[in-house]
Amino acid sequence: MARMTTPSPERRKSRAVRVGTVTVGGGRPVSVQSMTNTPTAAVAATVGQIHRLAEAGCQIVRVAVPDDDAAAALAEIKSEIALPLVADIHFRSDLALKAIAAGVDKVRLNPGNIRRREDVEAVVRAAGHAGIPIRIGVNSGSVRARTGEARAAEARVDLVELMVARTLEYVAWFESLDFREIVLSLKASSAMSTMAAYRQIAGRCDYPLHLGVTAAGPAEEGVIKSAVAIGGLLAEGIGDTIRVSLTGDPVAEVHVGRQILEAAGLREPAGVQILSCPTCGRCQVDLAALVEEARRRLGKMDVSLKVAVMGCVVNGPGEAAEADVGVAMAGETGMLFAGGELLRKVPAEQVIDALIDEVRRRSATRT
Repeated sequence: MARMTTPSPERRKSRAVRVGTVTVGGGRPVSVQSMTNTPTAAVAATVGQIHRLAEAGCQIVRVAVPDDDAAAALAEIKSEIALPLVADIHFRSDLALKAIAAGVDKVRLNPGNIRRREDVEAVVRAAGHAGIPIRIGVNSGSVRARTGEARAAEARVDLVELMVARTLEYVAWFESLDFREIVLSLKASSAMSTMAAYRQIAGRCDYPLHLGVTAAGPAEEGVIKSAVAIGGLLAEGIGDTIRVSLTGDPVAEVHVGRQILEAAGLREPAGVQILSCPTCGRCQVDLAALVEEARRRLGKMDVSLKVAVMGCVVNGPGEAAEADVGVAMAGETGMLFAGGELLRKVPAEQVIDALIDEVRRRSATRT
């Protein structure tokens, strides 16, 4: 039987920008980023969280640099981690200069919230001298002027159009300084606005794009928004690196980001991927319990396999046959499949044991 494969979208062509050991853009694999939520000046806590992020699969990490103490901690943090380190700077250009001197691999900057033009240009020149990129980050919450006539005028401009126009202004400014090691992000809290902004900017320059939804919210809401916006853009070939923004432990951001890449066909699943049906009135077994047992027992296996646990004979046999190993329940009996072929029928109480045994046999042939 022909096996089902996931097609990869045709990628937007972007220039390559190097962030430490990771290349963003230029057709390279889409990387997953996250940001620490420890006080950056608390070096041990920050380094510990970065190590946890790296273990989860994070490839680039960003830290907030809100004050001098945080800036002073960067060199020590950098010396104790392997991930490329990005300094997130707002309001104070001197903190960006200190971060660059400390050896960070990239600076994230919103030029609009640094008051003096010459201060921004000093950061751009320092980054150019150090050979590191700058991410120009424009967010919906900070793109409009704060007060006065400018804000009143901007209130009549569509938010997406304003974000794109402001980003392109910054790009032209940086280019006038002969600086092109640029990554762009245009994040809104609305998934639809985020997608619209990235679609527009994608057609107007070739700089790599960092995808994300800002202020996405608590885990459940944030995951949905991010899956729609980031996944939708990736499916259109737009995006070179991603961060899923969730309130809480940033390790969860990495797990969700990797799953989005898997669903978009941009990375191979890590470990065993379990496929299961939602169940309906045809299902005559406790499928949720079977799936949970399979997930628990297969969760630590270091092998890339698709395993299906299906509840009835409508779509179950086909889905099970398309997986590497699968079982489809027919009443109190399970049909065990491997490699697209029906192997045998197994009583319901033995079906997970049989499934696990077959997964182990197939995983042994791949090592």
